[in-house]
Amino acid sequence: MPSPADERDQPLAGVRILDLTVVWAGPYATMHLADWGAEIIRIESLHHFASFTRGTLARPSQALVDTSSTSGMGYPEDRAGEHPWNRSPVFNHHGRNKRSMTLDLTRPEGQEVFERLVRESDGMIENNLPPHAEELGVTWDRLSKINPRFILMRVPGFGVEGPYRDYRTFGNHMEAIAGHPVIRAYPDLGLDYAPASVPADAASGVGGALAFTLALRQRERTGKGVYVELATAENYVPFLSEFVLDYSMNGRVWEQMGNDHWTVAPHNAYPCQGMDRWVTIACTSEDDWRALCGLMGRPGLATDERFADMPSRHANRRDLDAEISAWTREHDAHWVTQRLQALGVAAGVVLHESELLRDRHLDHRGYWQTIEHPETGVQQNVGRLWRASDTPHPPARHAPMLGQDNDYVYRELLGFSDEEYRAFIESGHIGTEYDASVP
Repeated sequence: MPSPADERDQPLAGVRILDLTVVWAGPYATMHLADWGAEIIRIESLHHFASFTRGTLARPSQALVDTSSTSGMGYPEDRAGEHPWNRSPVFNHHGRNKRSMTLDLTRPEGQEVFERLVRESDGMIENNLPPHAEELGVTWDRLSKINPRFILMRVPGFGVEGPYRDYRTFGNHMEAIAGHPVIRAYPDLGLDYAPASVPADAASGVGGALAFTLALRQRERTGKGVYVELATAENYVPFLSEFVLDYSMNGRVWEQMGNDHWTVAPHNAYPCQGMDRWVTIACTSEDDWRALCGLMGRPGLATDERFADMPSRHANRRDLDAEISAWTREHDAHWVTQRLQALGVAAGVVLHESELLRDRHLDHRGYWQTIEHPETGVQQNVGRLWRASDTPHPPARHAPMLGQDNDYVYRELLGFSDEEYRAFIESGHIGTEYDASVP
């Protein structure tokens, strides 16, 4: 545990943020703020389980765990355990350095507690379906009256207003509407094979952390609270801005590019020795191309009319990829990378997670954090996204177990008496296990 002195020295020390976030975009934003010293208090309900936040299900069967190792479960030793909600790798990643309190916002007494929390806090971040958040009383009109210095940041999929406001969505759905999967689908396959990655969520997490700190600065300047809206889909569109602009200027539609570049060739991932081993190579100049041909022992390729210049190579990139793949298959991916890097050619090994954890560069930089969790043991966790000079980096606290900080929030922060605290327990607000009715 970091010492109080270390915690007080962090840039966001003294800032208290309520967290009503789900899945990834919202929790990832509050993770970054917690990493730099903000006190993040997650408000969680014992009567509702937010899927893909503390796992996929509150109480998954072992059969489901056995067949779902790639769906966000991945429990330690592939066992859900007695309290699966405390063992999910998804939550234990983005939940670090946060607190957890339980409260039922659907009841009047829960709303009274919520109002007291708002008065004692600097702001709140939520990324729920807009109507659901508003049904729970999360509106700027209400919260700004309770605390005029409050910062409310809402991170809906498509916006608080507009025709898509009620759309139920997930990361890859938002990216589909933003136009990402149709570009990154592979040329030889249909769009049903489009990648299901969700960088839009990660982008909103980073953008959300930045937006909240800007709101803090604005409040410092004006003394007034700030309402921030960050639509995840809109936040991701600028990542594709060159494609949007190309269409607006030239009427050109880019689709199913896979690993292709719009002008550069070679630019792809190439198979290497071993099972599912790959290396990425990109030649952005004639010097790069000649250096690659020399390393391949094929200097004649540089004068082949199909590959004589960049436009020719791009037009014949499938033949080019076949020539390069025939060579890379005979070599180790690390060998190819190191030789090409020595020649100044962009190349990199496509790493598995096991290799990433042993990567010498990340190890040298002290990137990984060792965090011990009471219910999952000791694991290596990803490091902070940013570094800053003369800034303390106390050891990270493990992600909170459900309701772990109830006593602190209800008694110390909000000043409820022992009798009132017991009443909240008896009425189902306070606890450390989901209600038996929650699947």
